[in-house]
Amino acid sequence: MEDKLIQILEGIIFVNGDEGIDSDSLVNLLEVDRQKVYDALEALRLRYQDEAYGIELVHYGGMFKFVSKESVYPYIQKLFQVTKKNTLSPAALETLAIIAYKQPITRVEIEEIRGVGSDAMLRRLSLRNLIEEVGRADSPGMPILYGVTSEFLDIFKLLSIDELPDLPNYDGQMEMDLYE
Repeated sequence: MEDKLIQILEGIIFVNGDEGIDSDSLVNLLEVDRQKVYDALEALRLRYQDEAYGIELVHYGGMFKFVSKESVYPYIQKLFQVTKKNTLSPAALETLAIIAYKQPITRVEIEEIRGVGSDAMLRRLSLRNLIEEVGRADSPGMPILYGVTSEFLDIFKLLSIDELPDLPNYDGQMEMDLYE
């Protein structure tokens, strides 16, 4: 059972991405004794301490999450400097537009609009310095609020966010009001 518990924790923490997950949520979700969860988390942390892995399990601010190891950072930075010159994918543009028009906005709100997970896209946009954390929502879990950066304004040649073009108003069920 311990190996299975470690496997389940690994999957849950991975899926939660940058947000991470707290131990209370894990205990409630898995319906397992708190000590078993802590023991499995420690086993997982020790597994990823091995130099064979490029990520590690950390516990910051009460949240468990995977992060890349410090030794990998220069390569990740180089990767995003190289890809920074590339154009944005349609999914990246869609996510960026949602953030620009609805900021400040949480990851969950973005995902509700897009209908798909946005963790990876938010990381990419953040690493490209197009979006940034602008605060925390005053709601359970205090999720991160995202907004666009001054680099976003520079790239799109805008003096301020107020210069964004108005969104077209569609009739019927196609209407999506991003201004709410």
